[in-house]
Amino acid sequence: MRWWKVLGLAAFAGVAATGVVVVRAERRRRAYTPEEVRDRLRARVAEAGEPG
Repeated sequence: MRWWKVLGLAAFAGVAATGVVVVRAERRRRAYTPEEVRDRLRARVAEAGEPG
C-alpha cells in the first residue's frame, strides 16, 4: 500500500510543477508592452509573408 502514497506524492509534485511553469509563462507574456506586442506581430506577419 505504500507505493500508492509515493504515486500520489509524485502526481502532486507534477501538478505543482506544471502550475509553476504556466504561471511563469503567463507573467512573461503579460510583461510585454502593447508596442512590443505590435512589433512582434508585425515581424511575424512579415516573416510569414516571405516566400521561402
